[in-house]
Amino acid sequence: MKVSPQQKKEIVEWIQTICIALIVAFVVRQFLFQPYKVQMGSMLPTLKENNLIIVNKLLYRFKKPNRGDIVVFVPPGGDKQVYYVKRIIGLPGDTIEVKEGAVYINQEKLVEPYLQIETPGKTTLQTLKQNEYFVMGDHRNNSLDSRDFGPIELKSISGRAILVFWPLQSAKMLSHVVY
Repeated sequence: MKVSPQQKKEIVEWIQTICIALIVAFVVRQFLFQPYKVQMGSMLPTLKENNLIIVNKLLYRFKKPNRGDIVVFVPPGGDKQVYYVKRIIGLPGDTIEVKEGAVYINQEKLVEPYLQIETPGKTTLQTLKQNEYFVMGDHRNNSLDSRDFGPIELKSISGRAILVFWPLQSAKMLSHVVY
């Protein structure tokens, strides 16, 4: 079977288009947005196990994380293949303490409208250092978080979760909670 010059041109165009699409997809995923699968139920009711979320990886290159942001990060001493999804509770310079079923930031009780239960346990008063963030799950009875492994550093944060896109009936934008 002989290939005509027109068919050769078409094949080359298809190969170029596929290569460009793959390069664009790689750049978008590597530097801008990346999908993640929620592995556990520690963010209930906000995020459910097996939800697929989109994470904005570019945002924190231009601004610092805010209290209330839901972030994806590698836990301290963790394997780079394992990531957690939690909410930022404490910011650099904050003093933080868990007591009496609540979180206290700079000695003021934190109002957390997304919680369905009180915060169990107790921590000692601690002050976060430069580039340290205190993170907690929304399902406080079932969350391995900064109460267990301590604060996380900015460099361990992959990005901010902005969207739940799967399953479709759970699709929603993840808005920032203002305190």
